[in-house]
Amino acid sequence: MASIALNNLVKEFGETRVLHSIDLDIKDGEFVVFVGPSGCGKSTTLRMVAGLESVSSGEIRIGDREVSGLAPKDRGISMVFQDYALYPHMTVRKNLGFGLKVSGTPAAEITQKVDEAAKMLGLEQLLDRKPKQLSGGQRQRVAMGRAIVRSPEVYLFDEPLSNLDAKLRTQMRSEIKRLHKKVRNTIIYVTHDQIEAMTMADRIVVMRGGHIEQVGTPSELFKSPANVFVATFIGSPPMAMVDGEIVKDGASPMFQAANGPLLPIPARLRDKVKVGQKVFYGIRSDSFSPVGHSLPRAGEVHQMSCTVDHVEPLGAETLISVALGNSTVLSKMFNPTEVDVDETRAFELELDACYLFDKGTEQSLDL
Repeated sequence: MASIALNNLVKEFGETRVLHSIDLDIKDGEFVVFVGPSGCGKSTTLRMVAGLESVSSGEIRIGDREVSGLAPKDRGISMVFQDYALYPHMTVRKNLGFGLKVSGTPAAEITQKVDEAAKMLGLEQLLDRKPKQLSGGQRQRVAMGRAIVRSPEVYLFDEPLSNLDAKLRTQMRSEIKRLHKKVRNTIIYVTHDQIEAMTMADRIVVMRGGHIEQVGTPSELFKSPANVFVATFIGSPPMAMVDGEIVKDGASPMFQAANGPLLPIPARLRDKVKVGQKVFYGIRSDSFSPVGHSLPRAGEVHQMSCTVDHVEPLGAETLISVALGNSTVLSKMFNPTEVDVDETRAFELELDACYLFDKGTEQSLDL
């Protein structure tokens, strides 16, 4: 196993810079997920760690070695790709052992490692099949097994579940986490799916436009987003951003939604706002619910009347869309009852679970 350090890492294609001075330390045995929209630089960063892309400037360290100039085979890494990249004419057993055979590993050792990997991944009954006889999830397990048999210091996963259906993605997320608990090697995992990131990572690296926006545990990113981008990217449904400004109302500052209602400022933020400041008021769906249909509220609650715009029944929960001025906010109803579009209901907002972001910088006022 090994730690990974990215120090002032830059990647340029001609005159276009796609990675901007990336600095990141990954601990030995840590499961780190890079997440962000297409084009954010997450896969480019992974490919640079793997040695599949050159480094324009900066350095990559794996353990105590600077590896930026080393070939992929000399970095102590194994990579699992999105498209499996299995040899169609080889059996599962031969696919698993091919890399070891090419490197000159003795046959007995290949057999031992292949059998161990097959047992770990539940492939024992599939060793004599060829890839075309396997399901998508089975093929992905074979690709993972091919990485395992090499006993690398670092595993690199490049959107490995993108080609699977929703049910298989859920199953494979569990299998990859179970694999990490067994092998405890360092893992970098790239995905565009924030649910994968939230459910699998020890820490998440949120990227946008070749920059790191925020690094933290899933809980840290959900509870303390650094800016509007992270707040709306992490969490499902995403946090709503109500446009407005800070106004004076009696002794306390208030939030005036654009063409909408007055809302109280969370107590922790009342000393951090200025009258006239343009802000976004961040509201998550589970902190805004019809009265009598919410989770237990620990802090201050504000009640208001809202008209229902749209209803999405989800079984044990119902998502309700309401307009707050020019903005649409999702409300989560727990233990739902019948709700009609255009119906006016009393809603409660948990103030301690709301956020404010400066409209100009888009940075959180909690920081």
